Amino acid sequence: MTHPTLALAVVAIASAAPAHGATEAPLPPAAAASSGAGAAPTTLERSPRLVPLPRTEAGRRLPIVLQARTLTSQPDLQTVAEGEVEFRRGGLVIRADRLAYDNLRDVASATGGVSVARDGAIYSGPALEIAVQRFEGFFLEPQFELTTVGAGGRADRIDFLGAGRTRAINASYTSCPRPDPASGEEPDWVLKTERIQLDLDANEGIAEGAQLRFKGVPILAMPSLSFPISDERKSGWLPPSINIDNRSGLIVSVPWYWNIAPNRDATIAPRVITRRGLGVDSEFRYLERRHEGALRLDALPNDQVAKRSRGSLQWLHEGSPGAGWRVEADVSRVSDDGWWKDFPDSSRGFMPRLLAGRAGVERTFTLGGSWLGDGEGSVYARTLQWQVLQDPESFIASPYERSPQIGLALRTRAAGGLELALETEFNRFTLPEGQARDSNRPTGDRWHAVGSVSRPVRGQGWFVVPKLGVNAAVYQGTQRLASGIVDARRAIPTFSLDLGLELERSAVFFGRELRQTLEPRMLIVNTPYKAQSQLPNYDSAGKDFNVVSLFTDNAFSGVDRVSDAQQLTGGFTTRLVDAASGAEALRLGLVQRVLLRPQRVAPQADGSPDGPPLEQRFSDALLVGSTSVLPGWTLDAAVQYSPDIQRSVRSILGARYSPGPYRTVGATYRLARGLSEQLEVGWQWPVWGAVPGAGQPASARGGSGGGSCKGAWYSVGRFNYSLKDSRLTDSILGFEYDAGCWIARIVAEQLSTGRSQATTRILVQLELVGLSRLGSNPLKVLRDNIPGYRLLRDDSAGGRAADAGPTP
Repeated sequence: MTHPTLALAVVAIASAAPAHGATEAPLPPAAAASSGAGAAPTTLERSPRLVPLPRTEAGRRLPIVLQARTLTSQPDLQTVAEGEVEFRRGGLVIRADRLAYDNLRDVASATGGVSVARDGAIYSGPALEIAVQRFEGFFLEPQFELTTVGAGGRADRIDFLGAGRTRAINASYTSCPRPDPASGEEPDWVLKTERIQLDLDANEGIAEGAQLRFKGVPILAMPSLSFPISDERKSGWLPPSINIDNRSGLIVSVPWYWNIAPNRDATIAPRVITRRGLGVDSEFRYLERRHEGALRLDALPNDQVAKRSRGSLQWLHEGSPGAGWRVEADVSRVSDDGWWKDFPDSSRGFMPRLLAGRAGVERTFTLGGSWLGDGEGSVYARTLQWQVLQDPESFIASPYERSPQIGLALRTRAAGGLELALETEFNRFTLPEGQARDSNRPTGDRWHAVGSVSRPVRGQGWFVVPKLGVNAAVYQGTQRLASGIVDARRAIPTFSLDLGLELERSAVFFGRELRQTLEPRMLIVNTPYKAQSQLPNYDSAGKDFNVVSLFTDNAFSGVDRVSDAQQLTGGFTTRLVDAASGAEALRLGLVQRVLLRPQRVAPQADGSPDGPPLEQRFSDALLVGSTSVLPGWTLDAAVQYSPDIQRSVRSILGARYSPGPYRTVGATYRLARGLSEQLEVGWQWPVWGAVPGAGQPASARGGSGGGSCKGAWYSVGRFNYSLKDSRLTDSILGFEYDAGCWIARIVAEQLSTGRSQATTRILVQLELVGLSRLGSNPLKVLRDNIPGYRLLRDDSAGGRAADAGPTP
């Protein structure tokens, strides 16, 4: 957390005083000499940075550079300059129509078109008086422009109270065009304060009577506001968050940020849920020298809908105590099965109904100078527990828990170019209490060792990798199998030969200088048959059908099942790469596996093990491709084609059109024949108003102090439609309105929680460019769900204080 929400604005309003202790930038050569009386004015380059002058005798010895059309001087008493005056001493530059400098008092008085430029900020007003060395004085009716954020404002008076201390009276700040004060109109939004005091040495600002107005209506007011001036954090209140959903109603949260220490902080957010009552969310973060993590606790003491207390916990921790040791924990728990439906924004992963509790310790070490050669290894102990959130409409079978999991892993390169790898573990597999009682699935202990030795040989444009591996396992303990207690062991060797070519040539396609590659590859595998159907299966499942899995020696993931094989996998990839930039313009690939004998240990169609023997000689063919040759278009496809039925059994086809900034529309079609058929469409597209062209930021539509806020409407959304079930599953629909100096967003999100149930949320946000974002935050939803979505404002520009930092 960095800036508070209003800190950027209030600092800008009263920051005419340069920061104490900054480093002076060198003056341009033209400033080395002063103009004499009546001399023609010399154009001087503006100092890139204004800073306080050196103190004591060093400051007094700094030369004064003064140029004007006319100069009148009384030596050692007073100098008066008139006409295009520029006064420069050290890093201080003052421009005015008339300037008088009192040598005895070290006071400069300027009138008529006075301006001071500093750090990307330009201050202007009718009169300025300042004690140059002490930096004490005043600036009457100044206006200011902050060019870095495209914002500005005015004040009745700014008082300079010494190096690092400033006070502003009746100040205002906005990034919208500012009407003539005589008209009585206000900008679309404006932050007004009665008084602001800044103390740069103490890194503290205090604003009194702060009021934020939008379209002439006060939307936020605070009698007193304290904030940090720099990027340092400060305890205090954050902007309120507002959410609406169909299960909880209106949710209003007002977070309080606690800056405990430079390396520790906490956020406590009381919230009111109209249908459920009062709750509190909290997060504690820590960053120590050897460990870091975060603890989140959400509590709802008396849920008026569920009629019980509810809550959730999440703890993430990583540590490196030293000497190669590493500890980690990832624990998520909730009070009840319905939490994921009622509070979808609290989900912390892709599987909101399957919550993990992981903890482990590991020590890594290096191998060198031994018969094993040079390499690395690790020894570890872990535990894994699951909380499964069940639903009457869909039962989830829990993965196995491991308590404990103790193992050793080695990887080394020995003499003669041999590469050795070994993983050996002891696991005790259990099930969550409810599923252990109601299920007939086995539990027990397993020790396994999976090792390999290979000898890669590589040349220019080719490689050959012979490898010999073994998968050994010992099972013991009480098993819930028809045969009762099982104590068994097995060891299965595997030999594979991986070879390929990497060819390349220059070519010209589509009027472009390209490099074309041709990369054929072949994998030969021989694994003897070993009956395994009577052994427990704790962690094996059939691998997904893709390019990576086809070029592996086992059809199963995990340890418990090893497919017998006498097979050959062949395929190729060809790519077109831009010769100048290296960007890939086109990729095509084809892979197929050939069985030289039937496979007796094979997965079932749904991926579970112990399926019928696989006698299909030629596997399905996999064709993949992607291209960005057409301007603005990105196309990709993956088709699994069955030679037996002469049809595709699984397909993924995608297309995205992005002709310019803030214009993207994409569609993806997914088919798993007999299982599912889905269409996904996502977009961000302007529907009305002026939109910047390529290379222009969205801020080009409006700016501070001039022009007009010409609004532009954008439609954003994504929907997933099940063609098999003829229904929408998840969907997002929203609109963004960019007025140049403010952005409004309203987004509706529907998350399917069952065949006939869904949670719907409405997210509303007002972004005041150069200040803050107020309301709920739909940006994460949009970025996570709409491919190619772009923020209408960069996070590094206006609104960067939106999601972090306190405003007490």
